[in-house]
Amino acid sequence: MTNWLPTLITKTPEEGYELAVKLSRIAVKLTQPDAEMREKLRPAYAENADSLIASSQVVATHFATVAAANNYWLESS
Repeated sequence: MTNWLPTLITKTPEEGYELAVKLSRIAVKLTQPDAEMREKLRPAYAENADSLIASSQVVATHFATVAAANNYWLESS
């Protein structure tokens, strides 16, 4: 894998959130590297409220990490 994460520093909270989503997606790809299997499993969680909430929680955890790394963007405002 290439160096896809050179820094957690982002210019804005929106960029930070986008990075949090990317972190979550990369984690899924690393956990299940078989793209065909990920596609096969997607329908099972795409219509499951608990799975979708769990996905949101993972993104929120990543966003909290990115926000902390950016000092909650206080210095730039």
